[in-house]
Amino acid sequence: MRGLPAPAAAPTWGHRLLPAPLRHLLADLGWWYNPTPAPPSTHLMQTLAVLHRYGWCQSQDVTPSGRLCIRGAQNLLQRTGHVTPAARRRAVHHMQQTLAAAGIHMQFFAWNDLPDQQFSSVEELLTKASYRARANGE
Repeated sequence: MRGLPAPAAAPTWGHRLLPAPLRHLLADLGWWYNPTPAPPSTHLMQTLAVLHRYGWCQSQDVTPSGRLCIRGAQNLLQRTGHVTPAARRRAVHHMQQTLAAAGIHMQFFAWNDLPDQQFSSVEELLTKASYRARANGE
């Protein structure tokens, strides 16, 4: 099986803080380059890269210190233009299929918040879901 391409870098704090309309205006002036939206397989690996960069949390999308859960990382990537809503929905579908294949029948964000959940399990889910998406041509 071919390996996945390296994910793009996680969005910087500057990218996180600039509102989308300002980023688009700066892009129109040639002072900013918006990212190219990623397909589901790459989006899942970018989600993992965001969690590695900013930290992982449970029970909320974003903590006051900036840590993110899976859904919070996906929100960040969508808000900063790294993924389209349609590609994100397909990525979520691949995560749900990966969980179902492991016998887990709950939403990924509820699974993320289980009391005994470990970040290594989150890494495994995102990696396996990314490979599943890649195997399906996404």
